[in-house]
Amino acid sequence: MAEPALPAVDKRTTLLVTTLASFLTPFMGAAVNVALPSVGADFRLDAVALGWVSQSFLLAAAVFLVPVGRLADIVGRRRMFLWGMAAYALCSAACGLAPGAGWLIAFRVLQGAGGSMIFGTAVAIVSSVFPPGERGRALGINVAAVYGGLTLGPLLGGAMTHAWGWRAIFWANFAVGLLLTALIVWKLKGEWAEARGEAFDWAGALAYAAALTLLMAGISSPGSGFGAPFIGAGAALFVLFLLWETRHPSPVLPLGLFRHNLLFTLSNLAALIHYAATFASGFLLSLYLQSVRGMDPHRAGLVLAVQPLVMALTSPLAGHLSDRVQPRIVASFGMGLAAAALLMLSGLAAGTPLWFVLAALAVMGLGLGFFSSPNTNAIMGSVGRRQYGLATGTLATMRTVGMTLSMAAVMLHLHLRPGAGALGGEGGGEFLSASRSAFLSFALLCLVGMAASLGRGRARREGGEETSVL
Repeated sequence: MAEPALPAVDKRTTLLVTTLASFLTPFMGAAVNVALPSVGADFRLDAVALGWVSQSFLLAAAVFLVPVGRLADIVGRRRMFLWGMAAYALCSAACGLAPGAGWLIAFRVLQGAGGSMIFGTAVAIVSSVFPPGERGRALGINVAAVYGGLTLGPLLGGAMTHAWGWRAIFWANFAVGLLLTALIVWKLKGEWAEARGEAFDWAGALAYAAALTLLMAGISSPGSGFGAPFIGAGAALFVLFLLWETRHPSPVLPLGLFRHNLLFTLSNLAALIHYAATFASGFLLSLYLQSVRGMDPHRAGLVLAVQPLVMALTSPLAGHLSDRVQPRIVASFGMGLAAAALLMLSGLAAGTPLWFVLAALAVMGLGLGFFSSPNTNAIMGSVGRRQYGLATGTLATMRTVGMTLSMAAVMLHLHLRPGAGALGGEGGGEFLSASRSAFLSFALLCLVGMAASLGRGRARREGGEETSVL
């Protein structure tokens, strides 16, 4: 069946609005990372508890992404995008008002739910507007905005924390979120809902959310007695969810998409592994620079900004290159560079020269830049337009689940070394030991990701979609 014609919309305006929205959420995440020591001092939290301030957002986003992507294909991606931005802005204000750590984590969960509506639709909207020959470049610009947010997050977040405290980060996100909500209403015209009229699998969506919540909560609680029971219950519920999906006429997650589309499956697997191996490096380095080396938040932010700055400069070039060269080649090269950077960081010590840390961050930035936009281009090119929301939600789920697994791995490494979470005094040495083992395991994981990236085969275009040729 032929795909419906693309709506007549202004490509530049659409790219501008989605790019600005894609900038905001990573900006907030990177800014919060550099502010974590200040949050810990305010609420008297150790490193493990601080991990939950970051982890809670990712858990909520991961749970809702696939259902949100599928629902957006049915009710409209612009509508879901607008709702998500409004919810994200309001929840940012709530985080800024949080009277305690428990409230802050709860509001971060709600903020993550709103963020999932942004993650699950922005790339789908870009892919809906730009044809295949232009899509890689447009996605490269969108990914550059993500990395631009990651670049400015440590810089501005560190400066705001130093001047006004960590709450200022959430108030800034509230203000910008409101402006973007108004911009979506004013400038983003048209709607994309190629699956309009199809049923939404509410029971499947609830089962999926519950299963993923239990799995991620269990994985993220390595030191508690709830870890194993949560993982077991989540796995059992996930099996029931898969059985339900095979029998539902309009599943929230079409399993045939994974069984019969090798390019889609392995590209998503590569994304999962890549983010699981790289995300927590920012968390570890933020604590290292401030708690071990004694930097203030602003100076630490300047150092951490090197990685996303290189990413932002690299990703448009990589996206454009993936329109002409097989995306798997470009993405696999990026994965290799990330593995090299993680190996460099596995030797981190209190006296490691700062230039070496900066060099490792620059290599990491190159790797992430060369991986992300080509891999996204491969995924979006492997499905038809009626599944763009689902594909975006699946990719974003791989990203957020990967980030969650990355943070869970760090928590496990900290848990295995008593005193590592204390950071100061003797705990500093234990923290460094845990960090080195985490970086080494992440480097090995990146090498596994290279195999998945290369194994997806050569993409061949058939009927507007990419297929894999081994």
